[in-house]
Amino acid sequence: MKTIRNVILALTLTFIGATSMSDPSVAQAQAILPTTTGVMVIITVKAGVTREQVMAVMPAEIRQTVQLYLNGKIREWYSRGDGRGVIFLLDSRDAAEAQTIMEGLPLAKQNIMDHEYIAVGPLLPLGLLTANPERRQ
Repeated sequence: MKTIRNVILALTLTFIGATSMSDPSVAQAQAILPTTTGVMVIITVKAGVTREQVMAVMPAEIRQTVQLYLNGKIREWYSRGDGRGVIFLLDSRDAAEAQTIMEGLPLAKQNIMDHEYIAVGPLLPLGLLTANPERRQ
């Protein structure tokens, strides 16, 4: 039963994708670049950096990170499951702005961490729900 449901779901999604791409207005809407509403920053301890090196900078890092949160720059923050760093969701317009924010923190100034910046925004396929509403009636 589960297999049949998965097959039906896959066929339905394929059909929706094929029909929406044949409609020029939907295809044009999908070609638009997504709106960036934040930037995810994945922060990882660099190879060869010891725990002691990181901990020596942590008091200043924590103070400045909390200040960024209180100033509305950090929307969400998480510990990495592997214990090698953190993930921030910054309230910024693009990766360049996020990088400027992160470069001001003590761990970045000490060159102890690697940063990966990923711009995020609304889920684009949700636009299919609002494209050509008169066509669905």
